[in-house]
Amino acid sequence: MEAPNHPFADLFKQLGLADDATSIDQFITTHSPLKNEIKLVDAPFWTEAQRTFLKESIIEDADWAVPFDQLNEALRRPRK
Repeated sequence: MEAPNHPFADLFKQLGLADDATSIDQFITTHSPLKNEIKLVDAPFWTEAQRTFLKESIIEDADWAVPFDQLNEALRRPRK
């Protein structure tokens, strides 16, 4: 059975964040660029519940891996 393919916005919804395009862009702009030495799950802007979800998703190699990687990449890019 194939794992579900979650759209990027669904990750924000799962994290309890606004998931519309403007809010996602605002979140990324506000928190970018994330320094390379900081793991995404250790970023200071997560709540404990969000951090737990992200950590469990990594450990389980969950079907959230693709949007998680997309978020990680987006937060590492310098924003203008």
